[in-house]
Amino acid sequence: MSDQPASAPSVVDARDTACPMPIIMLAKAAKGLAAGTEITVLATDLAARYDVPAWARMTGNDFVGESETDGGALALTVRLRS
Repeated sequence: MSDQPASAPSVVDARDTACPMPIIMLAKAAKGLAAGTEITVLATDLAARYDVPAWARMTGNDFVGESETDGGALALTVRLRS
């Protein structure tokens, strides 16, 4: 269990890192967070567009969606199930 409520957003700033770092940072951030927590990964590595949804699928979590930040980075959001 985590002290962080499920509704608190979490952001992983993986801008200017290359594969596999955005996924490693996401997995580390997800540890111990409550089910229902949303984590947004900010990434400039275009491979993250495919890697984050794949990580969510392989770990039993939900890929919520993708958008672009004002600075041109990808913002990829997952919702934790467990």
